[in-house]
Amino acid sequence: MSAALVIVYACLAAVEVAVVVAWVVATRKHRWPVRPSTGDVVIGGVTSFLDTLGIGNYAQITALFKLRGYPPDELIPGTLNVGNAVGILFSAALFITAVQVEPTLLMTMVISAGAGAWIGAGIVSRMRRRVIQVFMGVALLLAAGFFTMTNFGVIPPTGSAMELAGWRFALAAVANFVLGALMCVGIGNYAPSMALLAFLGMHPIAAYPIMMASDGVLIPVASLGFLRSGRFAPAVAVGLTLGGIAGTIAAFPLVKMLGDHLTLMRWVVTGVIGYAAIAMLRSARASQPDAPVPTVPE
Repeated sequence: MSAALVIVYACLAAVEVAVVVAWVVATRKHRWPVRPSTGDVVIGGVTSFLDTLGIGNYAQITALFKLRGYPPDELIPGTLNVGNAVGILFSAALFITAVQVEPTLLMTMVISAGAGAWIGAGIVSRMRRRVIQVFMGVALLLAAGFFTMTNFGVIPPTGSAMELAGWRFALAAVANFVLGALMCVGIGNYAPSMALLAFLGMHPIAAYPIMMASDGVLIPVASLGFLRSGRFAPAVAVGLTLGGIAGTIAAFPLVKMLGDHLTLMRWVVTGVIGYAAIAMLRSARASQPDAPVPTVPE
């Protein structure tokens, strides 16, 4: 195993241990109820299945929470982060093991995403959420159109590389820094990561270990603030965790199978990017023009 890969695994293990310890300490201190309902587990399982395919689960979970009227709006961000903090580790470990992306690239992308969350989130948090959503939505819509034309042979197809070098490597690292900052203020990184790496000539499945490993650091770190503040629904978060692990394990073989069929995988990526673009533009239309982006509690 390369030194770069050891560093990635060490980062994932460190943040995950921190989350588990913080969760146990907080639960004992506050005596929170931790028995989830069947609905919580089902929501976690179904949405994590889709998340493993590359369709981010935060929007779906939020919609289901709104539909049933619980947890309260002010607890949803914390419940999302805490409830997904453990499951994302399984996704990261599975994809890093099964998809052989060049280790130095993987390590650099994880570090750049973490740095973006640490340094850039404060800058991005001063921007208006609607502006970010419109910009990202339009960019993803254009990317979906580009990939559709590629799939139909109108323009040459993207590459199938599992590594990057030179300016492509540098551009990927800088872009992932930005995506790390956006992730911490509620803008998902799955579709942008897929689009970015495909444009740079990588195989569509190469995005999966990169984005899962990046989230494997970002989500647990973000959840620590909510665990300290108690601004989440503990029992619901446990349900999302249990269901999420099952959903991830169920979906992983399907993604791995698709990865062996490049054309089909490109269509999956195109669909994910198109869906994300439409969802983001709809969210922008529904949001208040002057609404600031959400922040993670200190």
